[in-house]
Amino acid sequence: MYRMTTPSNQGSHKPVDGEHRPIVFVVDDDISVRESLELLIVSAGWRPILFHSAQDFLEAAPTSTPSCLILDVNLPGLNGLDLQTLISSNGRGMPIIFVSGYGDVPLTVRALKGGALDFLTKPIDSAAILNAIQSALSQSEVLWLEEEKQQALQRCFDALTPREREVMSGVVKGLMNKQVAYELDISEITVKAHRGQVMRKMGARSLPDLVNMAAKLRPEIDTADT
Repeated sequence: MYRMTTPSNQGSHKPVDGEHRPIVFVVDDDISVRESLELLIVSAGWRPILFHSAQDFLEAAPTSTPSCLILDVNLPGLNGLDLQTLISSNGRGMPIIFVSGYGDVPLTVRALKGGALDFLTKPIDSAAILNAIQSALSQSEVLWLEEEKQQALQRCFDALTPREREVMSGVVKGLMNKQVAYELDISEITVKAHRGQVMRKMGARSLPDLVNMAAKLRPEIDTADT
């Protein structure tokens, strides 16, 4: 069981209304642990989603909001370290807080080397787990916002016509308008028109801005030197 104490900084965990609250996933085969964590997570203003096995967690739909995972190491079937490996391999990038009833140093080192944010041994007081969750959700929010920006950039690129993408590719390589026109066998005036459309659709304020965008879109757009 968890040792439930009143954390000195609990007031800093501000709740967010609605379904956009950060999610704290809990995977633990001990129902008493899950229920204790559920109460604590709700009291801090976050949204708990509980699972009794790693397989159940894997079968759940991915979330589109900042989230983290409290994960027991010793699970029946697929254990916590195996689940950590699967999460890392599928690119979900979810911060993980491991919990265990055993203070196994090699196990702790393996989990932390695998990217775990923290490793706490049971019994855990509420202040320790709340602080760990807060750090994990802050990290997740940064990752989530970066992913949102990347998706928005991809949508802008997808809105370009095939010709506009060709012009963009030439421009970000550093070619002059007349060079792009020669490569694509079109007039320089047409290149200028497409270039203006590219800047507008991509939301680029300058050429360096467009080059940075293209770098983030690799390998979809070829920015290699000609």
